[in-house]
Amino acid sequence: MLATVLVVWGVRCAGPHQPTGPERAAGASVQAADGADGAGGPAAPSARGATGAVPSAPPPEPLPRSRATHLRIPSLGIDAPVVAVGLDENRQLQTPPVDRPKVVGWYDRGPSPGEAGTAIAVGHRDTATGAAVFAALGQVKPGRHIEVRRADGRTAVYTVDRVKVFDKTRFPDQEVYGRARRPELHLITCGGLYTRRTGYSSNIVVFSHLTSTK
Repeated sequence: MLATVLVVWGVRCAGPHQPTGPERAAGASVQAADGADGAGGPAAPSARGATGAVPSAPPPEPLPRSRATHLRIPSLGIDAPVVAVGLDENRQLQTPPVDRPKVVGWYDRGPSPGEAGTAIAVGHRDTATGAAVFAALGQVKPGRHIEVRRADGRTAVYTVDRVKVFDKTRFPDQEVYGRARRPELHLITCGGLYTRRTGYSSNIVVFSHLTSTK
C-alpha cells in the first residue's frame, strides 16, 4: 500500500510498511465522495442566479506539460525547490534525498503542475537533523493557496480543499492516487505518533485543485 510514501530508512520519517506505486491506483477513476468532483475534492459550487448570488468563476484551462521547479505555500512560509522523484526498483515511490530535507519531491510520471489529473508531491516532515520542508503541512487550512512554479515560467495555483490524516495500515490508495478529471495536487508527508521502532503511524495528505494560473 501507499501508506509509507515518505518512508526513508534511517531517518525519523520512517515506517515498516511499503507503498505501491501511484501507477497502481491510477488505473480507474476516483470515486467522488460527499458530492465531490475528482479525488475527494469538493464539488464546484453551482451558479445560484435565482437567489442573486454571483456565479462561480469557470475553472482554469489545464496547462501543457512543463516540469515543476519550485513550490510555495505562503500561509505556512514554505518556499522550496522541487526535484523529480519516480519509482525505485521495487516500484515504490521515491522520496527527496535525505541530505536535502528542505526540498519537495514531484512524481514525474504523473501530471506536471497545472496538467489535468492527479499530481503528487512528497516531502519529509523531519529527518535525523531536525525539521524538514513539510514539518507544518498538517496546519494548512482549506482555502489557502499552493503555488507551483514551472520550467516554462508559468505558475499553477491550487486551492486547498481538505487535509486528512490516514493510518499507514489503512492508507486509501485510490482516494489519494486515483485519477481526477480536473487538475489536482495532493501533498503527502508523515504524521501521527512516532516511535523509534516503527516510525510515524500515519500520513498527512493535503488535497487541492487548480484554481488559477499565472
